Amino acid sequence: MDVLAKIEGIAYKPFLCRELKEYTLNDIERALSISSTFIININPNIKIACSWWVSCKRTRSYPYARIYDSLKYQGKKITIIPILKDEGKDGDRDFLQWDTISLMSLLGIYVIIAYYNNAEKNPAYNNKITNQRFDVDHILAQIDTIIDYQSDALHWNLKQIDMVVDIGTKALVSYEKISKQLGVVMHSSSNATKRIDELKKGKKNFINFSRDLAKKAQNRESNTKQPKENLSGIKAKLTIKNYLGGNYFFTCDEIEIKNKNIYLIEGKHSKQGIIPSLEDIKDGLLKMILFTNLKEVSIGNEIYSHMSVLKLTSTMTFNSNNLTKSKIVILELLKKEALTNNFKIVINKTDLLHIDI
Repeated sequence: MDVLAKIEGIAYKPFLCRELKEYTLNDIERALSISSTFIININPNIKIACSWWVSCKRTRSYPYARIYDSLKYQGKKITIIPILKDEGKDGDRDFLQWDTISLMSLLGIYVIIAYYNNAEKNPAYNNKITNQRFDVDHILAQIDTIIDYQSDALHWNLKQIDMVVDIGTKALVSYEKISKQLGVVMHSSSNATKRIDELKKGKKNFINFSRDLAKKAQNRESNTKQPKENLSGIKAKLTIKNYLGGNYFFTCDEIEIKNKNIYLIEGKHSKQGIIPSLEDIKDGLLKMILFTNLKEVSIGNEIYSHMSVLKLTSTMTFNSNNLTKSKIVILELLKKEALTNNFKIVINKTDLLHIDI
């Protein structure tokens, strides 16, 4: 099923953001090694919230949870995303897509497209690397420019696209160096070189190429039910159009239609915990940020009133008496966030509002 919607802007108040540790610019390399989201203290008058992605693929290492943790900060927010990540022939390789950058623009987050230039050999595999580290000098130079940048995140992020050929080339050179230094066989460079060649054709070509890949991924995901999902409704493709005419291709884990109302459901499941992990919940909340700001939700020519739902399920029977203090705090804040931003939380088929915690 294909669901279409529009989005004009984001209005949302988060409650589950963790307190962020502060670092100076001189400590940014250490910050990137121990903190997924943090505050960069430039000087007493300037601070920036910073998060970073382990991979450019949004389904790895909970990048949405990292982004979510920065949203409470009222100043500038940046996120660092590798243009590509190659783990070696025995691992994965991911490439940055335009829609990732576009989504960050929608959330008002300045993207620094970066690249890894150092790594260690993974002792468990012959041809796999680990503990990859960014070129910090490149990141520092970009942060220095952002400090005085007066335009919004959308304009900054569009300018970043003009740099992708240079950054992508540097990434390939770095992986060749890493391969020789560590004696690890990386993925074939021919496909990556073809990507760089596509980037050389211009910004519009990169956008169209990325969107074609995103649409194909959407089609695959909409036809696949993950074993971890404990869902019973219809899975749907959700295409969101922004005010500039750009499209975001998502899947909706589950939809339910009741009369003229449509429920857009994001599911998170736990096999071991009484509720899913906090990272999983935050990942789901980023979808709630999008879903609660949708306009003109339609299927075909029919427009529906919509309600956003975060469904938390577990193989364990939910009993509030078995909750730890930390889980109680999470659910209390989650309830407050849902009420404030007008969406529902369902835990094993029961509305959180009806659960006494």
